Amino acid sequence: MIHHMRNCSRLLIAVVALGAAPLIAPILAQSTARLTAQSNSTAAHWPRFRGPGSNPVSENPNLPTSWSKTENVEWVTDVPGVGWSSPVVWGNRVFITAATSDKPMKQPTQGVDFSNEYLAELRKAGLTAAEANKKLYERDREMPDEIVISLTLFCYDLETGKKLWEREMYKGRPAGGRHSKNSFASETPTTDGERVYVYLTDYGLFAYDFEGKPSWTTTLKAHGTTRDWGTGASAALHKDRLFVLNDNEEQSFVAAFDTRTGKELWRTPRTVQPARKTGWSTPFVWENRARTELVTLGPGVAISYSLDGAELWRMNRMGGYAIQSPFAWNDFLFVTSGAGGEDNRPIVAIRAGGAGDITPPAAETKSDHVMWYDRVAGGTYLPTPVIYKDALYVLNDKGIFSRRNPETGERIYQSRVAPGAAAFTASPWAYNGHVFVMSEEGDTFVIDAGNEYRLVRTNSLDDFSMATPAIVGDRLLIRTQHRLYSIRNRK
Repeated sequence: MIHHMRNCSRLLIAVVALGAAPLIAPILAQSTARLTAQSNSTAAHWPRFRGPGSNPVSENPNLPTSWSKTENVEWVTDVPGVGWSSPVVWGNRVFITAATSDKPMKQPTQGVDFSNEYLAELRKAGLTAAEANKKLYERDREMPDEIVISLTLFCYDLETGKKLWEREMYKGRPAGGRHSKNSFASETPTTDGERVYVYLTDYGLFAYDFEGKPSWTTTLKAHGTTRDWGTGASAALHKDRLFVLNDNEEQSFVAAFDTRTGKELWRTPRTVQPARKTGWSTPFVWENRARTELVTLGPGVAISYSLDGAELWRMNRMGGYAIQSPFAWNDFLFVTSGAGGEDNRPIVAIRAGGAGDITPPAAETKSDHVMWYDRVAGGTYLPTPVIYKDALYVLNDKGIFSRRNPETGERIYQSRVAPGAAAFTASPWAYNGHVFVMSEEGDTFVIDAGNEYRLVRTNSLDDFSMATPAIVGDRLLIRTQHRLYSIRNRK
């Protein structure tokens, strides 16, 4: 039972990012006239979770590499309530979501092993396994009969941090429970420069213009999640379509909606791993040499669809926890999944143009469309890897960091990020010759992007952090448990 709960507790929330969390190529939609007159430093966009292409990197040489609560802080603003959605940016508008309540919410705890420690204490005190699990559930879950929530979209000014407007999308008892490490607002918004779209899995899709005027709302039915852990998969945007992935305990599906009206265009039911059905992964629109397709990660399987909802290919032998987001580099697709307590924690590199079942045969690590497959040593649980300067950087939730050759999977090095740094949820990002990884304690470790591991410095905000930052122009936007920071080199 303890081994089973170890695996269960590890799913503490990959909704972040997380996601948790969200994935498109750079959006070319026209900005409204009010957003065009801006300085070069702000005339950039970060329209979705993990940014354009779902690979959070930048070539802007003016981005900061050193900061603290006071150093290189352009502005900081308090964010009401609780939410692990990432900020998204178009022009001078910053969008973020949060859940507020009529009473204090249950707070997260760092790491993924605290549930096992609590169970051990209860068993030592003489409780049966069933009694201990009941106590754990009561401590770590927030259920609909316990609380009333308000789900709100906030809009801030990029240059000042001033709140421009807020819009309440839902108020009432939550449609389902959540783990204390998750939030009721973990799905990241996305934008095309005309409207901002929010997918709240258990409530629906919401669209607003940049002044906060509602464009449309599409209500969606709530479905249960495994062990009431809650939701977290964000929508993916491509041209005039919004794609959502909803892997749940009742009837999983992938669907497309019209960005202009909110009308559902198609819905494809899907079957994933029978033993565990809930997922938290954001789908990815993969534009490759063969076609444009919608790649999804679910429990035990990655499935790609045409933009009309027809299945193109599937890759089995994936991990049981589907949290990370697929992403692409040089016409290759990368997918990883699984938790540290599982034997199966794969990372796989896939060639474009696959059809049918592309899974390598048992004990094999390649197939016609699988370049390489690492079943045990490679995969992550919460953070999604990043590719920077032709190298694949992988961070797991325990703080083990590695560099790999993305074409072969060869591991160049592996190292612990730093002594005592052992709780990571946010995905790594990269720029200016460095890779950045942020711990749940709010410490960002700056790592040299070279062939040997070298920690350059540590930047601390001293605030609980699980959301993946946004990179826009020469600014880094970091969301912590209580605040939103704009980090920028002082002129």
